[in-house]
Formats: sequence, C-alpha cells, structure tokens
Amino acid sequence: MPALHRTEAQARARLLDVHRYDIHLDLTQGEGTFGSRTVIHFRSHEAGDTFVEITPATLHTVTLDGRPLDPAALDGNRLPLALTAGDHELCLDATMRYSRTGEGMHRFTDPEDGRVYVYTQCGPSDAPRVFAAFDQPDLKAVFDLSVTAPEDWTVLANGITEHLGNGHWKAAPTPPLPTYLVALAAGPWHSVRTEHAGLPFGIHCRRSLAPHLDPDADEILDLTRRCYDRYHQIFDEPYPFDSYDQAFVPEFNWGAMENPGLVTFRDEFIYRSAVTATERQTRGMVIAHEMAHMWFGDLVTFRWWDDIWLNESFAEYMGYQVLAEATSFDGTWTDFALTRKGWGYDADQRPSTHPVAPAPDDVPDTAAAMLNFDGISYAKGASALRQLVHWMGEKDFLAGINDHFARHRFANATLADFIDSLARATDRDVHTWAERWLRTTGVDTLTPVIGDTEDGGWTLHIDHTGSPDGTRPHRLTVGLYDQHPADPGRLVPRKPLTWDLPSPKLSTPPPLSTAVERGDPHAQGGAPTGHPATPGRRPALLLLNDQDLTYAKVRLDAASWDTALAALSGLPDALTRAVVWNAARDMVRDGELAPTAYLDAARAHLPHETDLALVQGVLTFARTQIADRYLPPSERGTALATLTALTRDILRRTEGPAHGTSTGLRLTAVRAFIDSATTPEALRDWLDGGSVPGGPDLDPELRWRILARLATLGALTPDTIDAELARDPSATGEQGAARCRAALPDPAAKQAAWHALFTTDNDAALSNHLFTATAQGFWQPEQDDLLRDYVPRYFAEAPALATHRGPALADAAGRYAFPTTHITTTTLRLGETCLADGNPPPALRRKLIDQLDDLRRALTVRGA
Repeated sequence: MPALHRTEAQARARLLDVHRYDIHLDLTQGEGTFGSRTVIHFRSHEAGDTFVEITPATLHTVTLDGRPLDPAALDGNRLPLALTAGDHELCLDATMRYSRTGEGMHRFTDPEDGRVYVYTQCGPSDAPRVFAAFDQPDLKAVFDLSVTAPEDWTVLANGITEHLGNGHWKAAPTPPLPTYLVALAAGPWHSVRTEHAGLPFGIHCRRSLAPHLDPDADEILDLTRRCYDRYHQIFDEPYPFDSYDQAFVPEFNWGAMENPGLVTFRDEFIYRSAVTATERQTRGMVIAHEMAHMWFGDLVTFRWWDDIWLNESFAEYMGYQVLAEATSFDGTWTDFALTRKGWGYDADQRPSTHPVAPAPDDVPDTAAAMLNFDGISYAKGASALRQLVHWMGEKDFLAGINDHFARHRFANATLADFIDSLARATDRDVHTWAERWLRTTGVDTLTPVIGDTEDGGWTLHIDHTGSPDGTRPHRLTVGLYDQHPADPGRLVPRKPLTWDLPSPKLSTPPPLSTAVERGDPHAQGGAPTGHPATPGRRPALLLLNDQDLTYAKVRLDAASWDTALAALSGLPDALTRAVVWNAARDMVRDGELAPTAYLDAARAHLPHETDLALVQGVLTFARTQIADRYLPPSERGTALATLTALTRDILRRTEGPAHGTSTGLRLTAVRAFIDSATTPEALRDWLDGGSVPGGPDLDPELRWRILARLATLGALTPDTIDAELARDPSATGEQGAARCRAALPDPAAKQAAWHALFTTDNDAALSNHLFTATAQGFWQPEQDDLLRDYVPRYFAEAPALATHRGPALADAAGRYAFPTTHITTTTLRLGETCLADGNPPPALRRKLIDQLDDLRRALTVRGA
C-alpha cells in the first residue's frame, strides 16, 4: 500500500474540512473479518480531485452524496474522489480483515480459556484497516461510533459507551480527533470501575488475568488519580474528554497508546509473577506518560509526523517528572538515566540518527514517520526538555506550555508554534536554543581537564565536542567529592558548581572559588580557558553532569576514575552513581575502557548497591552487551562466571532477616544468575525444588526463564517443554514454550523454528508476540556452530518476510530475528549486501542499518 506523502496531505488539508465520521463496526461476522460502514461528512473548499483511504478485504458499495461510485476504482488503499465545491457525504460499506500483527483491528483468542478479544491500533497509518478515512493528523473530526458485538462482550471506545441491548453499543461522540487516535477495545473484559473528579475511570483486562489485576487494581487506580490531580495542578486546561479507561490488551506492539479516553497498554503490565519495585515504577511512569498525551498530542496535535517528538518527548519528560512529584516513586530519574538515556545515546550515534525535530522534508511520508518512534524522539527529546526546564526555569516552562494549550486546543500545532509559546513566557532566547538542541544531531562529549597550580590550588577546563562547532548549550552541575577521612570507601560531597557551556560573554570571569560561594550560574565556560584555582586540594572525584540534568556523554579524569573504581558504591546519591555507571558504559562502547574493567567494577560495587534500577541496568548491560557481544567467545565463559559469582554475593547479602526488605534485589539477582548460568545443575535443583534456597518460590516467569536457559544449554527435552505448557497454558506460557523450543540446540528444532519465523503462509504465520518469542530463542551465543548457516539465510529471506507481513513484523524481524550473536565481518558483509541489493522495506531497512552499526561497534570494541 502506498504511504501518504506529506505533499499529498498538505494538498488535501487545503482542499477539505472534515466534520464528522459516523462509523458502524460489526464484530459478529466470524474469525477472519468484520464489517465496517463509514459515513464521512466533509466540505470541499473548491472543485478538485482527492482520495479517501480504506484497506478492505472487500469494498462492497460506495456513494458520494447518494450517487454510486465504482468500488473497483479502489487502487491499493486509495479510492479517488472528484469533488465539487461545497458539503459532501461519502458512504462506504466494506468487509475488513482482522490482524495478527497488532496493526489495525487485532484479534486474539486467549489460549487459557478460548475467549476472544479485539482492539484497534490506528496510528500512524492503520486507521483505514478499520474504517474509511482521510487519514492524516491535521484533518480532525468528530467520531460517532456504534458497534455490533457478541452479546457477552463489553465495548470500550474513546467516549462513554452505552449498551443498547442485543449486542448493540453506542459510544458518545468525541471532540475533534485525528484518525490515528480513534480507539475500540471489545471482548468479555474483566473491569474494575470507579469515579474520580466527576468522571468514570476504569481498568480492564482479559478474564484470565483477573486474578492478577485485582490485587493491583488499587495501586493502578491510585496512581491514575494522583497523576490526574497533578496534571490539573500544573495545566490550566482541564482534562478534555468524558471518561478515562485503561485497557490492558494482548499482543500489543508498543508499551501503550494514548487514545483519548481509552488508553491501551500491553497486558504484560498486569503482572502474573513477582516483579521489582522498579518495574512497578515503570508501569506507573507509562500511566503518567500516556495521561500527559491527553493534553500534548490529543488536545493539541502535531500537523505532520515530523513533529511526533512534540508528543513523545513531552510525555516522556512529564511521565517521569509527574510520577516523582505525585507518588511514592521518587527514583524515576535514576531509572531514566539507566534504562532510557542509553537508548537515546545509542540511537544518536548511529547513521540513522536524526534531529529531535527533523525538517519536514526529512519525514516525507508515513512510512518514514514510523521510523522516528525511537530513542531520539523519546529519550533524547525528554532529556532536551529536562535541560530546557533547568535552563529557563520550571515556572516559565509551564507558563509556555499552558499558553500553547490555550492557543491550539482541539487543533494542530507545529514546532514553531510551540517555541513561540515558550518565547512568550520567558526572556531567554528559546529560538536559538531550539535550533541548537532540536535541529542538530549527535551526542556531545564533555571531558574535564584538571590542572594543578604552584600554590596548591587547581584549575578546571571542560573540553566540549560533538555538536556542530560546540555550540549546543549546556547548563550542568559539576559534582565535587572527597573521600571520607575515616572510610575511604565513602565519598563526601562538597558544594557543587553550576556551569554553563559555552561560557557567557563576561568581561571579567569570576574566580572559581568566588563562583562557588555565590552559586554563580556562569561559573565556568568551556575550553580552552579556565578560571583561577580554588584554594585547597582538588577533589578526589570530579563529576560533570552530576544529577544528569543535560544530555551528553561525560568522561572522568584519571584520578576521578581511580576514585570511582575504589568507591563508586560509596557515592551518597543514586542518580550520581547512575551518571558514573553511564560514563563507564559509554567508555566501553567507545573503546576507551576495557569491557573487563566494567565487569570488575560491577563485581566490586553491585553487591553493595541498594538502588534496584542501578542493579538491573548494570547487570543487563554486563550480560547482554559485554558478555554476549563485546568480549570474544574465548572470554565469554569467564565473564559469565563473574556475573554468577556477583549474583551469588547479592543472594547471600539478601538472605535471612534482610530478605523481607530486599525482595527486589534478590529477584533481580536470581534472574541474572539464571541468564548467566553455564551449567544446568543449580537450575535443575531450583526447578525440582520449586524455589530458590532462601526464596523466592518459582513463579511462572522464573520457571520459563530457567527452562529457556536449560534449553540453550542442551539440558531440556521437548517433553519437558510440553509438560510446562500444560501446567501454564496461558498466552505467556505459549510464548515461553515457543522461546524454549527455538533455543534447543537441535538441528530439527532450529529448522522448525526458522520455518515458523519466515513462512509467508498467512494461515501458518505467527502472531507478532509469538514471532518475537521464537526469534528471541533462536539465536544463542552458545550455539554458533549450529547456527552459522542461518546467517546468510536471514539476509536472503528477511526482506520478503518484511514486505509480505508489514511494518510491525518487519520491525520485529530486524530487532529480534537478526543474528546478533554472530559478531563477524562475514555477518557485516552479508548485511551490507542486503541493504544494497536486497530491497528491504523501510522498517526493516532502518533496523538493519542500526544492527549493522552496532555490529561494527562490537567488532571495534573487540579489536580495541
């Protein structure tokens, strides 16, 4: 199907005003298809030709102002329209296909009880898979939806729904919305409902997940109410819709989607097994993130997809900030530093990088728009906004935001509109700030250069590289720490410096010591000059970007790095420790720190770490990147042994009376031990006993994790997998079994998994989540010899699969099915040939570019 081009959208927006959609969906037509009738009321400003989009199984009838049009005129997903000036009514009746890829109208049968659920995912270009539409974000309209469904189903939509009897449902008309935000979720939902601030609130999930939702319902609803109230404290515009439902839906491709009044979440957020407090915090952040979209994205919508960052960066920033302000989760920015910041840094150093706010010509169509839902639009953009708030002040920032909402409510806006609203609220030069932060690419690197003076003082310069001409401004905190005189393993903070880069033009730069005493915001600019020395000795540890308030890679001078290696866990603040760990991570990736040195630091300090996000983030990087990718195969066993020894230390630390207050640390260590085990004996003992000695008991997640590792090690039979699936016949059980079968080091098992992944037979094709699980199990570093012949097959077969199954599966094929374990120049050469000659579709092409760049980096690190 052709992607909508920006110039086509602009022409259609000039021609049309769309007023209302009357949509009726019939969900009683069988397993494969549903009925869709759309009536669009719109006005054409002048006579002209345009088109409406629809992607049917069969287009039955079309009428324009009561006059029949030929359904055979449908070309791909476009039906041409010749319009006269004036008001029009376009009516289309069609049969549509359900999806198994999470796009359009996804249909899912719960293997646990046989119940069926459907839900929509319409953005950025999948609304025409559900109803006929002028499918672009700047043609907002009122949506009036009715549905026929099985009698035992509940229908949820953007507005409050009413059951009229006999399976008929009617949703309240919406305020003006873009087509990509239209939402429906239907099935025999388990629901928990309440009321808050005069509005109905609800949370919904599959019936089989009810025993897992109910214990968490109070927590989810309390977080929802607290975030709602906090947004009403900081936003002048009240919540703009008539209800707030949150549906946890199966096989969802993303974390969640901000449909007005009906937010859809992946139902993995309904926890079937034990999770850590940090994972609960992540769920809370997603709730806060999606609620922020009700204003930024839903009330005020971007005009074209080049401004998707206005949605995602804002919601990402507000999600972490509001959760910290409104709830008991106060470690949000440490989690952001460890789990999101690296996502942005990595994306920004690849050939596929793009500005946070790309130029319109750089997002020429909706296919290109899909590629920008990445670490730049989310993590880098949120980091830029956090830096902006630090630079201009929260009061002025929120005043600008509220001005933006007031000027563009229920309409569309651009980056220029947003910056103009900010400029109205501050005397800061936000236009120049935006040009240097939002229109440029790449990560700055900040390096301290510390000197000693003859009188015992010290000087500091900051080397600032990365952004064009070093002009991207940073306001950062410089942390200064001394070793505790009685305990060198503890670090004591001095008063920090606040630093502006590049330096403001001051006629006489103040001495560094004076700046510290006054808290001067312009204490020091960048290289090449520094300020006079402070009296007294230099700090044992100097840390640029302490508290992580800007977006930049930072380096440590040699003396500070020695201090960090000796006393990292003795830093008093978790966010400070996160900045140091991120610096070490970046140095490994840039070939400036040996991967084994990172492992040594983890071995020394993680047993003493108390912050869960830090433990999880460091262990994940050490296991998935250092052990699996950055070290040569000959050193991998030693790395895994280091990780298992480390996790045993954490387990010993959390035994006995301390266990009750350290359950998250203990669970994190158990997971890492399982994933790093090189022999099956301990895992079999745990599985046979049903628990880890000293706890925890093995819940379904831990059992499937152990089985997956045993499968990889060749210590599992297919009969054992079948028996476990009989014990856990859930959707996650099906995925666990698929992952285990694909991980078996058996030629027949590998061939069966490969066929399941790459078949283009629609009846046999895997759903999106089963595809991901199978791909995750397939490639294992322990099985290089067995898998070597599949590497060229991947590059030969992936383009056809991606073309046949669409963008969501193309993304999954590039993300999960890529041979990441084969770090060789042969893999690199095959991938480059595929890019040049294999004609991969855009979603797969983007993933291949990223994967191959990561492969080059891994080869470089190994070489270094």
